[in-house]
Amino acid sequence: MGWNMFRRDRKAAEPAEAKASATGPVVAWQNMGRVAWSARDTSSLTRSGFVGNPVGFRAVKLIAEAGAAVPLVLQDAERRYEAHPVLDLLRRPNPAQGQAELFEAFYGQLMLSGDGYFEAVGDGVPGELHVLRSDRMKLVPGADGWPVAYEYGVGGKAHRFEMGEGAAPICHVKAFHPQDDHYGLSPMVAAAQALDVHNAASRWSKGLLDNAARPSGAIVYRGTDGVSGMGNDQYERLVEEIESHHMGARNAGRPMLLEGGLDWKPMGFSPSDMEFQKTKEAAAREIAVAFGVPPMLLGIPGEATFANYAEAHRAFYRLTVLPLVSRVSAAVSVWLSEHVGEELVLKPDLDQVPALAAERDAQWARVAGADFLTAGEKRSLLGLPAAADE
Repeated sequence: MGWNMFRRDRKAAEPAEAKASATGPVVAWQNMGRVAWSARDTSSLTRSGFVGNPVGFRAVKLIAEAGAAVPLVLQDAERRYEAHPVLDLLRRPNPAQGQAELFEAFYGQLMLSGDGYFEAVGDGVPGELHVLRSDRMKLVPGADGWPVAYEYGVGGKAHRFEMGEGAAPICHVKAFHPQDDHYGLSPMVAAAQALDVHNAASRWSKGLLDNAARPSGAIVYRGTDGVSGMGNDQYERLVEEIESHHMGARNAGRPMLLEGGLDWKPMGFSPSDMEFQKTKEAAAREIAVAFGVPPMLLGIPGEATFANYAEAHRAFYRLTVLPLVSRVSAAVSVWLSEHVGEELVLKPDLDQVPALAAERDAQWARVAGADFLTAGEKRSLLGLPAAADE
């Protein structure tokens, strides 16, 4: 009995055992020394790559604004329309936006997430068009893999858009993604590592200014006669002389006369500091390349791919803006044709793009000088419908 009581007392005196995961030390060791990349979801990439990065911000804005500024024309197989309910809808898609604002928001969502969504309000010719945020939209696939609905969630509530018979209420345009059947791949994902490097370099530069910024130089006092430091009067006089004779714009370049025991030591960036700046510029170029924007248009130094700014501007429209606008306008054409009940073609009007003025003039002259072509064939080459008398 006494032995059992001793065992109970001993167990009561022992401290409670601390509970911990057996795999914790393994996880801690495995994460040591690894690069911490940012999250790859749309919200995180938007914060770090658009809101928090000037290169990503300007690249997205440049593409969205340029695409929204491209004029669109509406035509069918017989004529090009000057007036049509669809044109009226595009000019004033909803009470809060005009055509440029609507398409700028759409192209911006497409660049940030790889997906863009239009919503049509009303039957027949839609009464309004709206751009829906991509990070709030969820595609609901059916048994055959095709979308049967879209769910738009805000604040814990969701609205379901059914994709049944008749015209679809949602127009979904997605960028090419080789590993996803339902969602597109954003340029922001491809540029994510370069964005992390650029943001880290900016934080490093800010930290350098806050904690380790180097002055232009230092005045070193070399004591004589066993004196290791300057007296207070000597120090105050030296500071006053520097402030009055060697600081400010009017004293720029004035030589400094140092008394005995004083020596000037210039300071500058170390080779590692200069290499870090080159890394930041290289990351900025990678971000521009991922979005298809010539680095010259973003003011990135060290870029001489194009002979001049006009050539870079023309390449930007030809390789990035016009393919994007053509793909979106083609998708919107098919979608609105279902609502209207007639086949319509909505496409960019290349004759009104200032960046392509030189190419347009050369094309018109080349087609006009082709005497072996009929007038109808020439109009077809220029993307125009047949004339009324043909």
